[in-house]
Amino acid sequence: MSTPILMQANQVSRLFVKRPDYAERLAGLLGAKVASHTVHAVDRVDLTIHQGEVVGLVGESGCGKSTLGRVLAGILPASSGTIQTPAGELASLAGQAAHAQRMATQMIFQDPMSSLNPRKRVRDIIGEAPLAHGIVARRDCEDYVVEVMRRVGLDPDFRNRFPHQFSGGQRQRVGIGRALAVKPKFLICDESIAALDVSIQAQILNLFMDLRHDLGLTYLFISHDLGVVQRISDRTVIMYLGRIVESGPTAEVFKAPRHPYTQALLDEVPRLSNRKRRFHAIKGEIPSPLNPPAGCHFHPRCPHAMDRCKTEQPLLRDLGAGQQAACHLLDNAPRSANP
Repeated sequence: MSTPILMQANQVSRLFVKRPDYAERLAGLLGAKVASHTVHAVDRVDLTIHQGEVVGLVGESGCGKSTLGRVLAGILPASSGTIQTPAGELASLAGQAAHAQRMATQMIFQDPMSSLNPRKRVRDIIGEAPLAHGIVARRDCEDYVVEVMRRVGLDPDFRNRFPHQFSGGQRQRVGIGRALAVKPKFLICDESIAALDVSIQAQILNLFMDLRHDLGLTYLFISHDLGVVQRISDRTVIMYLGRIVESGPTAEVFKAPRHPYTQALLDEVPRLSNRKRRFHAIKGEIPSPLNPPAGCHFHPRCPHAMDRCKTEQPLLRDLGAGQQAACHLLDNAPRSANP
């Protein structure tokens, strides 16, 4: 892809360590075996996001996709690995460069009611950050809030209302307006339509696409809804238990999935062509990130698992047509003939 790289994660991991609490430490003094617990939320992820594209990040609940989004946004530090931005390595940025990067990358959360301050009016929720960061002068702040509200489809006459006085869809528009108010280049949308009615979801998706066209935005769209991802994304990335198992152009991934996990996910998407079939959940449950399986994380649930899968981690391999997948079954697979 010839477009510039906006962000590139290289072998990024994020671990959460739970230290023994008071009762556990006391039990340890009495001779009980006590140990800290480590959650492997993100495990050595490589991900490149190009300017202007929409990347859909898909996976079951608990796979680490929201944690990865927060690491890329700079909300959480990576435990290891690096994140490259046009200004340099994310963790090394300081001063004006760090401030500019924070403004350029904004996150939109799943539940707008819990992510908006219930004690502030909408004019303050949207106008506070651009005023504090010098994007707009105080005398112009009210007009700026009006402009942002109109852009996201809200009536500016409601700017003196509190979040609880809006519907769910309107609150999400407030959240989008708050993110847009600091003029970002990159939006990370974490399940940002999952809590909305289907009809409202369509309106918010259309808003995202209009904003992309008008403002040249780049999106990382985190979702478990494959139908939404297929509609909105240029490229789809499949995540399982902290690792990326497949990625590629959305049309290619949905037409010819290469990883068994991706195949299982797509087999269970309701379509008119399979409306008479009986659907089944993927066999087994996602393992605990406290103690992930050795080798391929998916092997306890994979119908094609071999002995090698239980001990050796498969690496992402290039399959042509922009597709990559991490599966030992693909070691001898022919590359796609498509460019």
